[in-house]
Amino acid sequence: MRYFVTGEQHRQALLNALILMFLGYIALLWLTNGMMYFHKMGLTADSVIAYYLGSEENFTQPKSYQGLLEVAHFHLFAMGILVLTLTHLMLMTRIPVGLKIWLSGSTYASAIANEAAGWLVRFVHPGFAYFKIGAFLLLEMTLAALLIAVSISLIAARRRVAGSSSSEPIGEPDFSSE
Repeated sequence: MRYFVTGEQHRQALLNALILMFLGYIALLWLTNGMMYFHKMGLTADSVIAYYLGSEENFTQPKSYQGLLEVAHFHLFAMGILVLTLTHLMLMTRIPVGLKIWLSGSTYASAIANEAAGWLVRFVHPGFAYFKIGAFLLLEMTLAALLIAVSISLIAARRRVAGSSSSEPIGEPDFSSE
């Protein structure tokens, strides 16, 4: 993070490249997250209810407290780190501050809601299946928006630096690499 505070990222092509590779990796994570969701359930309340409450028709058991707890334990940490990293990188872009606040808040809220929704379907009421679907879709959209915004910012910064002869940063910090 020292690179962003001191402005050194403007002269660091390697840092720019590493962040772009990280974003590529996270894009694969984003893709597999969607694939895993659709492997287990769909965008219908019935499929979400069957996943969490079990289905006699498909011979599946309801999700157990321990099973949900184990998944939540891992997801809360991993998603927290992922969202912190992506929103922090997004803060260094030239996106308007209001949009940064909205996108950051929406991403955090949807990540927490997505995790809580399964618990709500299983232990409170099946009607929360709609909440689960909405939270999943919002999480996927906000993560995609963060990935795209940061990637575009990095690529644009590389082009700006390649097109200018000066290596001195101008204006608000962004992901210029040289």
